[in-house]
Amino acid sequence: MVGLTSAAGVIALLDEHDDDLKVYALQKLNGLVDQFWAEISDAVSKIEIMYEDTEFKDRQLAALVASKVYYHLGEFDDSLNFALGAGNLFDLSLKSEYVDTIVSKCIDKYIALRVQEQQDAQSAEPMDPRLKDVVEKMFDRCYQDGEYKQAFGIALEAHRLDVIEYSIKAGGSSNILPYVYELTMTVVLDQAYRSTLLQLLVEQFRKLEEPDYVAINQCLVHLGDHQASAELLQTLVNSNIQTDLLMAYQLAFDLENNATQKYLTKVASALPKESAESALPKLEKIRSILSGKETIKLQLEFLCRNNHTDMLILKNSKTVLDARLSIYHSAVTFANAFMNAGTTSDDFLRQNLEWLSRATNWSKFSATAALGVIHKGHLSQGLTLLAPYLPQDGVTASPYSEGGSLFALGLIHANHGGEVLDYLLGVLKSTQIEVLQHGACLGLGTAGMATDNNEIYEELKTVLFSDSAIGGEAAGLAMGMVMLGTASEKALDEMLQYAHETQHEKIIRGLAVGISLVMYGKEDAADALIEKLSADKDPIMRYGGMYTIAMAYCGTGNNKAIRRLLHVAVSDVNDDVRRAAVTALGFILFRSYKQVPRIVQLLSESYNPHVRYGACLALGISCAGTGSLDAIELLEPMTKDNVDYVRQGAFIALAMILMQQNEVQNPKSTIARSMYEEVIKKKNEDALAKFGAVLGQGIIDAGGRNVTISMQSRSSHSNMPAIVGVALFTQF
Repeated sequence: MVGLTSAAGVIALLDEHDDDLKVYALQKLNGLVDQFWAEISDAVSKIEIMYEDTEFKDRQLAALVASKVYYHLGEFDDSLNFALGAGNLFDLSLKSEYVDTIVSKCIDKYIALRVQEQQDAQSAEPMDPRLKDVVEKMFDRCYQDGEYKQAFGIALEAHRLDVIEYSIKAGGSSNILPYVYELTMTVVLDQAYRSTLLQLLVEQFRKLEEPDYVAINQCLVHLGDHQASAELLQTLVNSNIQTDLLMAYQLAFDLENNATQKYLTKVASALPKESAESALPKLEKIRSILSGKETIKLQLEFLCRNNHTDMLILKNSKTVLDARLSIYHSAVTFANAFMNAGTTSDDFLRQNLEWLSRATNWSKFSATAALGVIHKGHLSQGLTLLAPYLPQDGVTASPYSEGGSLFALGLIHANHGGEVLDYLLGVLKSTQIEVLQHGACLGLGTAGMATDNNEIYEELKTVLFSDSAIGGEAAGLAMGMVMLGTASEKALDEMLQYAHETQHEKIIRGLAVGISLVMYGKEDAADALIEKLSADKDPIMRYGGMYTIAMAYCGTGNNKAIRRLLHVAVSDVNDDVRRAAVTALGFILFRSYKQVPRIVQLLSESYNPHVRYGACLALGISCAGTGSLDAIELLEPMTKDNVDYVRQGAFIALAMILMQQNEVQNPKSTIARSMYEEVIKKKNEDALAKFGAVLGQGIIDAGGRNVTISMQSRSSHSNMPAIVGVALFTQF
């Protein structure tokens, strides 16, 4: 039997006056439309008229045929409208490309309308009940097929909390809850909606047969609910079950690892001062854990005991480089600080006192500040160790040495300020010497990180308003660190206003980076500020805008942020801004570091050396400690770049990537170490490249070859001190 070669005969029946013949034609066309849609499209207006005719008895069939014709024409919006008009004839259970496509379009439209409704109910387009009906049928089909994750995915984007809750219960809470938590933290960008979801998750985690306290704790940190965190710890401590007490200690360690100083202080304060006699020592233990003392004590002990620093590397670099040049003296100072970070081993400095005495001015500041890195975490002995260098009444010493010691004190107590904040604040109030102000501001910033301490902020503001370039730059950075992640409107307004008023570039730069820190982790809430900074006529403020994107969206992999950075990287007229834009990619993509080499590949070959330098840092930041061969492959040509500071960036980035990598795991680590030695020994090598090579030696062996740069904590939270530390490191 010969198949049909044309639908012209059936189409002709559409012109008949008899409705039965028209219905017959539509039934036939419904079966032929996939084959003869091009012919039928010429008569689609007739089919539309039948659908619009309220007297026509089979309007839904006309709508279905019209929908299929428009589907084949690629007019998906029209196809969707007619599919909705087809009512029950549009069968969701059929497995076909047409049904899948229209259902997909239907869901997209539903989600868009729901989001509009949530954002502004008054101006939102009204929801078509037929559209809602199709989506409800879709949810029912997911439930019948046991596809609860699929239902949850649609409900998550459509802000349907009722469906989310049902999907969690029906899908087996313990199986689906971790998936829900992961999507809430990675897919949901609206922070208010994310908070609502996290509150729902806390309820669901509590309802489990065995409540997931670790997950509850994580949700509460994101919600900033310190009272609930304290109540959770108290409940576990008051329980007579030993495992509950151990869980309370574990939660306290998790909090110390993930939460800000302000949050931890509030949790500790919310714990009861009076309780059952048996519970008091346990609560004191939890307060001790929350203060960071327990963790720091263990880390310090480990780093001291397992220090494998090779002093010969430092000795050789010191011998080859001329200490009279401050760039070389500072390079070796920094390398020593990185190599011995947290180990409390200052043997190199003690053995080279004559070399150390050659430090002048800012080199002396750096040499003293480096003691803070070496003794980081030595909280109990911080003031004692630095006593010979700290400012003393009636004793005249080098202001650079004294200023460096104040910064060192802040570094020892980094993110664990405690009592040392009062001391540093007292020094700042009592001095008018710029270098001391510089050191005290940086010390207060590092020790008072994310404390949201208004007294410290106001004192830093006083230094800023004195319009001293040296003190003001540090004050701008410190204000950002103290107000880290608060998005304080008062702080932002004051910092922005002064940045536009002052003539000092140093102060503007300090404020620009400080502003970015205030918006840490704020994601879309920072968009208005990012827009404002990016459009500023001052390139330093635009530079701050790039770092604001980096800090606000760090670790999110947000596509909108990446697109903006890539656009600026190739379009801005200022080299510093372009470099910052490329560097910022490393912060945003550190969770998906394997993508970074592919994204920055073309940028690493840019004609602009600043863009190439930014590509180096982006690779180093995102791939730190991973030993990524793809990243190393891009960096190797840049170690031979004809521009000195690009080589510097490549040496530093290579060291960051090869941290904790030995010759067995990654043979490139041996090659990199040899390369650093060769570069440092070369007489005709540029000073900037040598500086990068010496820093590379320090970074690759950091912390006695025991530490790495990790931008996320053990529980996959963003590691705030590490992110802020790396952001400030890139300002050198």
